Amino acid sequence: MGVKTMLPSYELGFYALVVTSAVAYSSSGIFEASRDSMNRKAFRDGIKPGWHYFGRKMDVADFEWMMWFTSFRNVIIFALSGHVLFGKICSMTVPQHRAVVYMLYGVLAVLGSMGLVYLMIILSHCLVLYSVALAKQKWLCYVAGLCCLASFKVEPFSSWQSGFVTGAFDLQDILFYGGSSFTIMRCMSFALESSERKEGIYSIFDLLKYNFYLPFFFFGPVMTFDQFHAQQVSTRELRRKDDEMRNIRVHALLHVGAIIAVDIFFHFFYILTLPSDLKFVNRLSDWSLAGLAYSNLVYDWVKAAVMFGVINTIARLDHLDPPQPPKCITMLYVFAETHFDRGINDWLCKYVYDHIGENHDNIMKELVATIATFAVTTLWLGPCEIVYIWSVFNCFGLNFELWVQKFFQQEPFAKLEAKMSAAMSRRIRAVFGAANFWAIVLYNILALNSLEFALLVTKRLFLTGFPVSTLSIWFITYCGVQLIKERERILAIEEEKCDKAKVE
Repeated sequence: MGVKTMLPSYELGFYALVVTSAVAYSSSGIFEASRDSMNRKAFRDGIKPGWHYFGRKMDVADFEWMMWFTSFRNVIIFALSGHVLFGKICSMTVPQHRAVVYMLYGVLAVLGSMGLVYLMIILSHCLVLYSVALAKQKWLCYVAGLCCLASFKVEPFSSWQSGFVTGAFDLQDILFYGGSSFTIMRCMSFALESSERKEGIYSIFDLLKYNFYLPFFFFGPVMTFDQFHAQQVSTRELRRKDDEMRNIRVHALLHVGAIIAVDIFFHFFYILTLPSDLKFVNRLSDWSLAGLAYSNLVYDWVKAAVMFGVINTIARLDHLDPPQPPKCITMLYVFAETHFDRGINDWLCKYVYDHIGENHDNIMKELVATIATFAVTTLWLGPCEIVYIWSVFNCFGLNFELWVQKFFQQEPFAKLEAKMSAAMSRRIRAVFGAANFWAIVLYNILALNSLEFALLVTKRLFLTGFPVSTLSIWFITYCGVQLIKERERILAIEEEKCDKAKVE
């Protein structure tokens, strides 16, 4: 049935009321738990004094968020501001050499922050993969690239390389592995795109300009080489679209507002610290526990959206069109659209998932494509027990979606759906979508928090909470999926109108 199927407005209003009430009730339970645990000894490392305006402590359990927007905020602002300043001066004087200036600034920033030895390690990997690209053999590019990536992710090779970098500061490990990993992914993209080029090969200078673009270097997102190179060439004449600067300013202000809102939120809801004490969390109601698991995924999306959004704002000032922030977890009820890093997702889809799975209609090809994709993802994240479990569950979920889809396309299910109304078909599909939504939450919460917390949530919602909590939360999720489908319907209609306007 089509995505434009409409439901009665009173039904959608009821769904919105149910979801709003459930979120408010669950949030009140988490708020009370946060208030009661503020001075708990088990949480002393995750809850610290916050803004004195609120008179409350603050959840500081996420090192990455604190690093970006508290402890190393000034350093990051200084580095990115220098990039923007030098880029602006170059754009006004020698715009045709902007990419070279960005590369030189990136090289100097890496040299100044991590030292000469680290820079040499990065350059050596770039040189190795460039040499492999000269052979124009895709399989060789994959083998060499994955071996280089493994050298930063698998012991003892990882420790051996990191041992060359002397000095010690809080960000050293993050910058070392972040810059190294993203470098390999970019170099693999360069090598694979070069192998597909019919005439000649891109120069190593193109690779260095691509890799040492500072906003993307340490923290991503990954932008495939074909897109980066095409946009770099097309922006030699610097012209902005109408209202482009206004949109950039609006997005920048939204990101600042989101950062402030998250910091305020952490003064009242300790969603990151609470799951660390399973005895305390086990005393929460089923509703609050479900809300706690869901809010952890929403926060991780917000963090990714803000962090990549800040970097993307800098890239847009440089006349690039970077990968967009990930799709909101609240809008997801299918595994095929689930990701927290759109850059890595686009990379994996282009070079692995779509390359092997093609149109994703064949069960065996899809199985091979998903196994290969999650094998590369496991290597990218760093092989360990929790990553293995996460990969297996998500790989299964992606394939199970296709199996269920194929199963219900058979007789007599296809005939039954054809006989029922479009609205009823949408309702039935939303029931399955609600179950899938919680599979996505549970499969990903084990990587964001812990396996023990994921098992506790699963046990409470589906075993000890059955049937009341299970069915009620399923129904609430069903209402949420219907609201998502309604948004998709509205967007599809607007997109159709835009397409018609372009044709006319």
